[in-house]
Amino acid sequence: MAKNDLKAQEEEFIDSVKDSLDDAEKLLREAAQATGDKATELRERAMLSLRRTREALYDTQDAMLERGRRAARATDEYVHDNPWQAIGIAGLTGLLIGMLISRR
Repeated sequence: MAKNDLKAQEEEFIDSVKDSLDDAEKLLREAAQATGDKATELRERAMLSLRRTREALYDTQDAMLERGRRAARATDEYVHDNPWQAIGIAGLTGLLIGMLISRR
């Protein structure tokens, strides 16, 4: 997936969550001022909006966990297929970090 596509999806998701929470907040404010059946209906609509938001958050969490698992699997396969390159990269990274730390 392209970096721009991922960024666009992230922004779309954030906007969706914000809209849903704004709707729920508005409905709850209206319910606080309303009475009887109208208040009950508004509270139910707010709860439905919050439930949808929670489900969207869980779906996103699941998708992110799956992406992380795929990245870990790909890294594991790369290290098994190219052990000497992986050792070289790890050694070089350690050397660079050591040099940066020793400069302080």
